Amino acid sequence: MIRPNKVVSIILPVFNGEGFIYDAISSVLHQSYHDWELLVVNDGSEDSTEMIIQTLDDERIRYFYQDKRGVSAARNLGLELMTGDYFCFLDGDDIMPEDSLKARLNVFQQQPDVSFVDGAVLYMNDDMTPTGKHYIPSFTGYPYDELLNLNRKCYFGNTWMIKRETDINYRFNEEMTHAEDLFFYLTIAKGRQYSYTEIPVLYYREREKSAMKDLVGLENGYFHLLRKVKEELQTDPTTFNVLKKRIIRIMFLSHLFDGCNPYNAVRSVFRFLTKV
Repeated sequence: MIRPNKVVSIILPVFNGEGFIYDAISSVLHQSYHDWELLVVNDGSEDSTEMIIQTLDDERIRYFYQDKRGVSAARNLGLELMTGDYFCFLDGDDIMPEDSLKARLNVFQQQPDVSFVDGAVLYMNDDMTPTGKHYIPSFTGYPYDELLNLNRKCYFGNTWMIKRETDINYRFNEEMTHAEDLFFYLTIAKGRQYSYTEIPVLYYREREKSAMKDLVGLENGYFHLLRKVKEELQTDPTTFNVLKKRIIRIMFLSHLFDGCNPYNAVRSVFRFLTKV
């Protein structure tokens, strides 16, 4: 049984989300766990996103508008203003199953030494019908090395619920537009434990124009990730080179098969070998 009055802050950044934002917020309103606050950060939307958000009346929803600065800046505003004991993220085009909060909080209750709790993810089409694909974590323990190895056993994206600690400055790097969530996890993961539930915590809308299909942005994100890992996290050379080789392979294959561009595949390898 979850102890009462443990508040979960849910941070939802959105830009031009008129087609999806109502469903995203509604999924939070229908959570089986009720002690939450939803911080919706409108990152300079130019469509009817704001109007739609304002039709959803609940005192637990906190709405903020900022001029367009990017998803990391929007998340950072939410991190600065949150008041919860735990926090997690939701993108404006995704959905939380009704037990998303409850399932992760139950793991925290059962495993009090854990700092991060993840869960299963179901892939959805644009109309929210299942694609048949899913992701289930398969790791427990200290996730730092697993993240550095790009191990999918404990990393899907922004699906971790995080136990808030007062001595940590939770902040995304606003220069990064891709892989920013991975670097965020790396900055807070060292010395802290991770666990998961097999209950679905996210319905992930697999869109044709998703950030992960932007190969130029993805390459730049990994490029900045390598530099940040090397310069700010003081990673040992052996571990760093393993990460570098994995990223080179990912980008080579992505350009070659997803982008159907052999030139970019070779160019990306040369860039990572000579510039990082």
